[in-house]
Amino acid sequence: MVKVIASSVRKGNVLDVDGKLYVVLTAQNFHPGKGTPVTQVDMRRIVDGVKVSERWRTTEQVERAFVEDVNFQYLYEDGEGFHFMNPATYDQVVVSQETMGDQKAYLQEGMTCILSIHEGIPLALELPRHVTLEITETEPVVKGQTASSSYKPAMLSNGIRTMVPPHIDAGTRVVIATEDNSYVERAKD
Repeated sequence: MVKVIASSVRKGNVLDVDGKLYVVLTAQNFHPGKGTPVTQVDMRRIVDGVKVSERWRTTEQVERAFVEDVNFQYLYEDGEGFHFMNPATYDQVVVSQETMGDQKAYLQEGMTCILSIHEGIPLALELPRHVTLEITETEPVVKGQTASSSYKPAMLSNGIRTMVPPHIDAGTRVVIATEDNSYVERAKD
C-alpha cells in the first residue's frame, strides 16, 4: 500500500479504507474562505458495491492500493459475466455485471480493453476512446437546414441514441466517442 495525501486522489483510484477496497467515483477539493480545505470523495466498495462518501482534510494521508492495468481482449458474455483474455499469457478473467456497468453496450468481440486488476480480481474496465458502429435509423434531412450547426438524432447498432450531422444516413458506419456517446467522424472503412 502507498500512502498519498487526500488532495491527490482521482477518479478510478483504488483506496484501502479500514481494510476494505474502494474504487473512487468522484473526487473534489474544496477550499473554503475560512477553515480547513477538504477533499470530498464518493466511492464504491468493491466487495458488495455499496456507495460511500468520505470527507478528509486535504493534507490527511489515505492508503492507495496497488492496482495493475493490463490489456485484455474481450471474448464473450454468458450468465457468469463478461469473459476477457490476456493475449500475452492466455489467462482468462470474468468481469461481473456490476463492474461492467453501462459500458457493456460498446463491447465488441476481439476488442482490446484495459482492466485494472488487484490481486487477480478485475476492479475496473477502460474501453478504447473510440468505437466504430453502424447507424440503424435516423430522421430524414429537413430542407433548408444548414449543414454546419445542426445535428439530427440517430440510433446506433448497439441501441444507444446519439446526434449526427444531416448528411449521415441509416447504414452508414460512424466513429463514436465512448465517454460521452458523441459523434466523431464517418468511418474510413
